[in-house]
Order: sequence, then C-alpha cells, then structure tokens
Amino acid sequence: MRLSHTLARISTAFDDPNLVASAGLVPVMGLAQEAGLEELARQHLSVPGDKGANAGLKVASLVAGMVAGADSIDDMALLRHGGMGRLFAAIYAPSTLGSFLRSFTFGHVRQLDAVASRFLLTLAGLTRLVTKPSPSTAGAEPHGFAFVDVDDTVIEVHGHHKQGAGFGYTKVRGLNALLATATTAGAAPVIVAQRLRRGACSSPRGGKRLVADAVTTTRRILEPGTPVLVRMDSAFYGRGPVRAALAGGAQVSVTVRADARVKAAIASIAEDAWTAIEYTDAVFDETSGQWISRAEVAEIAFTAFAAQPTSDQVPGRLIVRRIPDFRADKHRAAGQDGLFDLWRFHAFFTTTDPTVLNTVTADQVHRRHAIIEQVHADLKNSALAHLPSGVFTANAAWLVLAVIAFNLTRAAATLAAPTQASDLARATTATVRRTLIQIPCRIATSARRLTLHLPKDWPWQSAWTRLNEGVADPPGTATS
Repeated sequence: MRLSHTLARISTAFDDPNLVASAGLVPVMGLAQEAGLEELARQHLSVPGDKGANAGLKVASLVAGMVAGADSIDDMALLRHGGMGRLFAAIYAPSTLGSFLRSFTFGHVRQLDAVASRFLLTLAGLTRLVTKPSPSTAGAEPHGFAFVDVDDTVIEVHGHHKQGAGFGYTKVRGLNALLATATTAGAAPVIVAQRLRRGACSSPRGGKRLVADAVTTTRRILEPGTPVLVRMDSAFYGRGPVRAALAGGAQVSVTVRADARVKAAIASIAEDAWTAIEYTDAVFDETSGQWISRAEVAEIAFTAFAAQPTSDQVPGRLIVRRIPDFRADKHRAAGQDGLFDLWRFHAFFTTTDPTVLNTVTADQVHRRHAIIEQVHADLKNSALAHLPSGVFTANAAWLVLAVIAFNLTRAAATLAAPTQASDLARATTATVRRTLIQIPCRIATSARRLTLHLPKDWPWQSAWTRLNEGVADPPGTATS
C-alpha cells in the first residue's frame, strides 16, 4: 500500500464537530447502562465532598475511557472530542476524574469492589459471558467444573513518589495486583476478584479474603450446583486460601512446595505406579533450557497441613508429574540424592474426587491454570499499562475500574460474536477494541434522530451490527 497523493498535496484540519473516533462506545456503554453500572456506583459509593458528587457518572466516564483504550488519567481526554458531546452526556474532564480517584479511601475501594461484582452478575445475565452446561460443552469438559484461577502480578511503576511501590519477587519496582478469574467450558475468562497491594508484599498476603470473595462471586454467576475448582500456584499453598475455597463449597488444586513431607511422599510412590503421558505439544523448560515432550504422572494419598491442628488438616491427593532431568550430571556432581538423578518432579495437591478427575485428567486440568497469565498480559496491554496516580488508593480504584472495563469488553464481544465458540468471543480486549470499539463515524441529525455513518466495507460490520442490535433489544435471559 502507498499514498495516492504526495504529502505536499494533502491538507489536514481538525475542524469537524460531527466526527467520533470510537463509535463502538455507543453500544458498549449502552450495555453498561442496561447492566446498571451508573446506578450501582451511585448506590454504593460514598466518596465525600464535591469530588465525590455524581459518582455514577464519573465511574461510567472512567470505564468508557478504558474501554476506548485509555491507560492514564490524561488519556481520558479522548472522550472529549468532535461529536462525543452529542452522543454522551456528562463527560468529565481528566482533571475532575483524577480528583475523584484521589479522594478514595480503602473503604471506598471496597465499595467499588462491590460495584464490580454486582455489575458482573448483571452482565452475566444479559450476555453469554459464562456458558451453561450443554451437550457440546459437556463433551469437552466431562467433569463439568468451572475454574477459579488465583495469581498475582507486578505492575511496573516509575518515580519515587508512588505510594506503596517497592521491589517484590520479580526484582522490578512496582505495585502488586492479586487477581482471580473464572472460566467455564468454551468461554474466555472473566475477572471475579481483585486487590492492589504494595509492591514488596508476599504473594499470599490477603489471599484468604480474595479467594473467599472470588468463590462467592463465581457461584453467583453460575448455574446452581455447578462444581467449582480453585487452581493456585505454590505461593498460595497455605491454610488460609485453601480453607477459604473449601468453606465456599469449592474444590482446590494447588501446587505444593517441595518440603520434606512432599519429598518423602514422592519417594514412596512405587515405580510401577507411574503413567506415561504425552504432551500435545512440546513444552519449553526454562530451567533446563530444552523442549520436553515426555512426562509421567502418579498420585498418592496426602494430608495437607498435617503438622497443624486437626481442624486445619485437609485430606486429599498428591499428584506428581515427573519429566526427564537433562541436568542429571550437575545434580550428581552437587551430591544430591537419587530422587533427582533422572527426573524433575512437579507436585500439586487436590481435593477433587478421583472418580471425577483421574490422575492424568487432574494433571491436565491443573496445568491450564496458566490461562490467568493471559489475563495479566491483556490488562497490562490496556488500562494497566500504567498505575497513573501517586496515591495508592487511587491506583487501587483504577485497578477495579480496569477490571470492570475488561469484563464489559468481554461481554460486548460475546454479543457481537455469532457463537460462543467463535474467535471474537475469546479474543483479547485489544482485538475487541480494534474491531468493535475504535471505529470512526460521522453523526448526522434528521427528524430529531441521530444517524451514525460508519466506514463502508468495514470487515467486522456484521459483528458490530449484532452488538448494536443485541444492546438495543437485549434478551431477557442469556443463551448458550
């Protein structure tokens, strides 16, 4: 592709009051309004003073900016251009929105958490954000579980005046965001709980409360009786998060640390108990620097937290996966015992019924916990590219708003997609923005009616039309 004219023969002028850069905000914010975002924020937020006035409209403005691609407070200016004032009312200036966020306390952040969970519940009822059991999904996931994945990520920040910033396990200066996602068969993950923490905190800090909140919210958006499995890595292998999941009626699948009890349990597994499995694709092992395409799994009965009081002990299964150790010579030279001469071991603890998830299936299911890393990357490629304020609670509120925008974008994609299994329904939010949100349009008025003139031959015209019609006449109940 090349220019049809030279630059010297092309003139530009920023003078059209009827142009809009993100026409997709019309149906998306219509969906937010239908789900009651503004009303929920008005009811639950109690930010004091003039800074907290019209909290519902300010929350909606911040979410709209994030859906359109804003990743800082200054970027909220993208809502104030061309014909946006003809399509939307009460569009606030970035400075006003920044003052609103800086007025938050921790209690107000928790109020915003309540808004996010209730908003997600309504979105799930209006769209196909989560799938219901069907013959097709039952065949793909015979166990019928919905999965809650818990993990944290460090959001890099710069400057010495950012409250709470510090160096954590990644050795990067930042703030730590703890997230929980919910995934059902055939659907993309949605975020059901979130918490911003200081950068130097340990991963499991606050995990018990977040797991409890995540399981509660997930159960509310699912069909009654749907089993829930909470998957976590070894940082969350502790009484708090595990007991919180079990208290909420969920099962757990959590990676364990290789302590003395775990090593002894692995050593007691008989050699004929191992079952060979083949990875569908080779897996790159960062420790050895090689591709691994062969592994074996086995399980043994195991009681977690056996050294604690009986009420804190959790019976279950220890499932172990072993892969060839290409560094065996180095291990022998270091004088390590024979357990690690030929294999490297990865173990996790689960409370699932072996008749529902056998050893091989449980291992496959647990490894899919990595799906939450895609959500981390998605958020950091959008609203969480920055934590824009120097005030910690403002950044905590920003995280919750980013989660609301993420779930809203996901919900819009499910309305635009022809089926739940289509690529658009499971696309990243960046793809959804590019195809459905950031569409230019020209506004025309006739007989007191607005007409949006969108680009001719837009490749995703049918998807955008489905979204617009789905919001204009939303279904009473979600269909799968």
